[in-house]
Amino acid sequence: MISDDLPLSRASVDRTAVARADEELIRRARADGRTRVLLVRDGSVVMRTPSGDADPLVGEGWGRRAGGTVRVAFLDPGTAEAVARAADAAPRDAEPADAAPPGTAPADPEPADAEPGDGGWLFLGRDDDGDVLARRVRPEHSAPRSGAPSDVLVHRPRRDSGAAADAAIAASSGLTNGTSSSPSTSSGSTSSTVSSSAAHTAPTSPSDVDAEPVPEPLPGLRWVALRAIGAELSDADAGLATTAVALDAWHARHPRCPRCGAPTTSTAAGWTRRCTVDGSEHYPRTDPAVIMAVVDDSDRLLLGHAAAWAPHRFSTLAGFVEAGESIEHAVRREVAEETTVLVGDVAYVGSQPWPFPASLMLGFRARALSTDVVVDGVELTEARWFSRDELAAAVATGDLVLPSPASIAHALIEDWYGGPVPTSD
Repeated sequence: MISDDLPLSRASVDRTAVARADEELIRRARADGRTRVLLVRDGSVVMRTPSGDADPLVGEGWGRRAGGTVRVAFLDPGTAEAVARAADAAPRDAEPADAAPPGTAPADPEPADAEPGDGGWLFLGRDDDGDVLARRVRPEHSAPRSGAPSDVLVHRPRRDSGAAADAAIAASSGLTNGTSSSPSTSSGSTSSTVSSSAAHTAPTSPSDVDAEPVPEPLPGLRWVALRAIGAELSDADAGLATTAVALDAWHARHPRCPRCGAPTTSTAAGWTRRCTVDGSEHYPRTDPAVIMAVVDDSDRLLLGHAAAWAPHRFSTLAGFVEAGESIEHAVRREVAEETTVLVGDVAYVGSQPWPFPASLMLGFRARALSTDVVVDGVELTEARWFSRDELAAAVATGDLVLPSPASIAHALIEDWYGGPVPTSD
């Protein structure tokens, strides 16, 4: 396994970190006609497929990179701002989960504008074609309430909502579902750039287990969850989309200073937040987590089923690294806590960001010293050993659903198996 080849570890656009110190960077980039902007919202980015192409996810299960047919849609700065403002202004569908739990405070409201100080614009990097920005769009769901678990949105099922926001977007852009023209594509780029007078034919909706289709932000374009499509993207698109999703999640969850509770403002082109009272600077949070392919002396693989997952979904074991703990110790502790299996030798194999909302997944191959399995009944409800033949047979019959190809878990399983696992298709 090579880390640089993992779906969300891939990148080809220079982050150009030295440019972030320029306080005029965002303003200047927005005025530059070469600048490309992607829209990001709640773990999703706006994407497109070329007109007339079949959706690469339909009929292929999770599929592969399909010749680069799935692409991030890059807009010019003016169109991106118009789309985002319309979505920000549209009312969100009310739902009981958005009500503040008893004894907790309501969440801070989302910023109403997108000036450089509010984190609405993010600098992602620069290549020969110019600067690349992300414009944050108001999410369909509110950020977790004060006093509520910080990962509440991670486990909340997606809904087909946001119709009012999408109607407002279409109205503000001046485009209707009948509008279309040819894409303008920067030389050397694998992604299309959409201006206020250009749109594309809408692709069909994907069928996958990690994301529901969401309404289009512009004719011919649609929101797609990064975790559902990450393995299909080009290196450039994957790197930019992953960075945008990670920064968007951080800004949404950290509007206030952890030292004094005062509001913070975005600085360094979206890469830091500064407290408005004590002046302290805060940086994007990354939470290290270990994920391991545990094998026994018979070279069987241990997979588990989490309590919150759909039936038949199994994956490699994983868990967060605790304070003051080495990553090797975290591997042994997590496996023992969840399954009672004891682990000996641990070997690092690769890493991948998983910005849902802020994990860095550290992959390992671990050797089991015992094979008796007793699940904790809290995080895992089932764990089983699989030989290669048993895994392939279970996948073929649908009795076992593997994790998304965008995940490092999928790569760990294929690395152990020796290649792609055959499916019933």
